[in-house]
Amino acid sequence: MKKLVTLALALSAIAFALNLNAAGSADAGKTKAAVCAACHGADGNSASPSFPKLAHQNASYIAAQLNDFKSGKRQNPIMSVQAKSLSAQDIEDLAAYFSSQAIQTGQADPGLVKAGERLYRGGNKDDNVPACLACHSPDGAGNYLMKAPALAGQHAAYLVTQLQAYAAGQRTTDPNKIMQTIAARLTPAEMQAVASYIEGLHANPQP
Repeated sequence: MKKLVTLALALSAIAFALNLNAAGSADAGKTKAAVCAACHGADGNSASPSFPKLAHQNASYIAAQLNDFKSGKRQNPIMSVQAKSLSAQDIEDLAAYFSSQAIQTGQADPGLVKAGERLYRGGNKDDNVPACLACHSPDGAGNYLMKAPALAGQHAAYLVTQLQAYAAGQRTTDPNKIMQTIAARLTPAEMQAVASYIEGLHANPQP
């Protein structure tokens, strides 16, 4: 476990350096993000738990998801339409803007936080579920090189929906089907607990 944490931290440091050279313009992205505000909030902090918070998300992950929506690799009734009109530069600019915004974290359910923390930090050996922090980092900041998104502060309801989609094979864009495999091993109660814990996490600032 200590080796996994050390590796995750090392890769996060490299990611920090690489993200400094992002191709997008946050200033240009702010203007282009006006159309995104209705669902995701003007600064990427969505008011509705049905829509993900984009603030503080890794720029490379945002760009990858927009490209997947644009190509049809990932499907969503709203995003599939919105992404088709975006140019490559639009995508980079939007990614740069939202990644530069501060996320407004929520609060974990006191009744779920202990179970969620155990799963996030230690996994479940009995069901062969690895600790979430191995890919998403101890503070939920994600990992650029692993293509693992930042999770800290994300709506618990949205996270549960995505875990359910992975488990059901409805979301299939994760590298090597890692999340599909892990989510399929989680019980509904475990999904709720770890999602609630993540919503209350506070990540360190990223570039």
